[in-house]
Amino acid sequence: MADDFGYLNARVRARRATLLKEGFFQEALDLSFPDFLRLLSESVYGGELSGQGLPEVDRAIARTQERFLSDLPRLVTGEAREAVRLLLLRQDLHNLQALLRAKALGRPFEEVPLLPGTLKEGLWRQAYEAQDAAGVAQVLSLPGHPLARAAGGAAGDPGPGPGGGAPGQALLRGGGEGGQGHGGARLRDYLALEVDAENLRTAFKLRGQEVAPEAVFIRGGRFLDRVRFARLLEGDYAVLDELSGTPLVGLSGVREAAELERRLRCLLLKEAKRGSADPLGAGLVLAYVKEREWEAMRLRLLARRAYFGLPRAQVEEEVVCP
Repeated sequence: MADDFGYLNARVRARRATLLKEGFFQEALDLSFPDFLRLLSESVYGGELSGQGLPEVDRAIARTQERFLSDLPRLVTGEAREAVRLLLLRQDLHNLQALLRAKALGRPFEEVPLLPGTLKEGLWRQAYEAQDAAGVAQVLSLPGHPLARAAGGAAGDPGPGPGGGAPGQALLRGGGEGGQGHGGARLRDYLALEVDAENLRTAFKLRGQEVAPEAVFIRGGRFLDRVRFARLLEGDYAVLDELSGTPLVGLSGVREAAELERRLRCLLLKEAKRGSADPLGAGLVLAYVKEREWEAMRLRLLARRAYFGLPRAQVEEEVVCP
């Protein structure tokens, strides 16, 4: 193993060649479900596809993503390992929130959109089968995972986004601060931008409600300070116009949470992909992890468009970034 990014990035560079090309997604927008299955079976996901239904598609996506990502921390040591682990912990936090939402809504485990992180699918299944959030926390505490506390803290708030109550917010904030010591400026700046994005989501979700800004604001961002956050909570959309000259400039004019989420998704992806020009730091692995995450999300949405016969226009805006 190697204690640097040179070796890791060489491996990541080879794996980026397995990412699906844009033409795949454009073609899939117009396919019936049987034709979508055929197209998927001819891709790198085909080896894991063993059935004709949505659960089998989701399982193939999850297992292929895990194959391409879960071993990355084991390829290196030291700073490089910590940087990769930090990124995959963010995926774990997403998985925890998705799992808690599914349990709250009574959805089956197979419908939880798991991303590849530091925990395997089997442990998430055990967590899903737990009676409540305390039981989920107990399952996650067995491997000594830092999300165990977040699971207990999220019991009352399984809502969207990676915050998940105070413990989840602390993990998100700590990730941004930890990035200062692992992987250099590229990773640090991206993680700070993720904190800004989560604060924006929170402000839109809670706008107009009587809530103390300091109780829900996550420290560690770069462009959205607490004063602007408080203004946005009150419905002052001029805050978004004031973000010109930052990576968040594309949010000007947004008024609805769904549109905010779409734009945040694309601008975060764009910012992450800038790291592909960072051959000796964490930027390349950052780009790769986020590209894989975007690919998995697009495949799940396209599978559902094909399965339920949804109109192209209804899904296209969710799977295409300008």
